[in-house]
Amino acid sequence: MRLDLVSFCVRDLTASDSASLARYANNRQIWLNLRDRFPHPYSQADADAFIAHVAQQPQPTVWAIEVAGEAAGTIGITLGGDVERTGAEIGYWLGEPYWGRGIMTQAVTAVTAWSLNQFQLTRIYALPFATSAASCRVLEKAGYTCEGRLRKSAIKDGQILDQFMYAYVTPDRATGAIWRQ
Repeated sequence: MRLDLVSFCVRDLTASDSASLARYANNRQIWLNLRDRFPHPYSQADADAFIAHVAQQPQPTVWAIEVAGEAAGTIGITLGGDVERTGAEIGYWLGEPYWGRGIMTQAVTAVTAWSLNQFQLTRIYALPFATSAASCRVLEKAGYTCEGRLRKSAIKDGQILDQFMYAYVTPDRATGAIWRQ
């Protein structure tokens, strides 16, 4: 997959992305807004293992955000299963030098549109921590709607946190259709 946007692209991860991912991901400020499965500190071995994991997927659902010729972050979806198979959760991060440039808003918008079509989804959602105002702004600018606040629903860095439920829902899918089985 490759989505060429104004000043960057979203594309498949490659082994050559390992060094830049490790460099940008090894940042406590990034880690504080992600799930605990995202390690901190983030090492070269972590980047290598992550890229190898993604390479094993039959159809990758995590992609590099390439800025200025290097992978400066990632964006991906986790497909739902069973009765939630028409939905997916989106997650993303971007290296701190690129914050505040509109890159993530464009990436979320493009990946949302592509994923809805590619995977025949009706809904993509995100669960940012309530303390992550920047992530909430990204989602709102990308057309997501805040559906609610999940009180005391997560723990990060020893703190109990609220999360917001944001979703992009498309009215274009007929009800009653059979999606991925």
